[in-house]
Amino acid sequence: MDRILLWCFLIIGFGLIIFSLRKPLLLKDTILIFLMKAYFSSFIGVFVVEEKMVEYPVRFLSKYFDASLLFEYILYPIMCVYFYQTTVHSRFLGIVLQCALYTAGLTIIEVICEKYTDLITYHSWTWMHSYVTIFLLSLTVRLLLQLINKIEISKV
Repeated sequence: MDRILLWCFLIIGFGLIIFSLRKPLLLKDTILIFLMKAYFSSFIGVFVVEEKMVEYPVRFLSKYFDASLLFEYILYPIMCVYFYQTTVHSRFLGIVLQCALYTAGLTIIEVICEKYTDLITYHSWTWMHSYVTIFLLSLTVRLLLQLINKIEISKV
């Protein structure tokens, strides 16, 4: 059953990626957000798994990777793409509030998976660690892209 759920998450993730690329005005930002988020989250994910705070008993390519490739390279980055796309014209308070909501949604899904499946097992990690980490990293990458866009506009 866990493998089926893993494949469902993968299909949903790819569907969301394809759907997110339908906004041509935000294509550069979408790709940049996706890649930055995957890059930064891979460092945190490897650290958390190697320190035995979290374990992913059922995962893709388990022979080669201890971390969850699905979460770190597809689901979390695509959530951040949608977070960026819905906050592209927002002020700081709107960005923070939406970040809190997106993070809550992802954390709730993670907690449900931890409780009812073998996709993730918390050891010294808790849902609060996930929430704070996802929130801070999402907000940081969102503000970093805003800074990149300001620098790009000022050079034109």
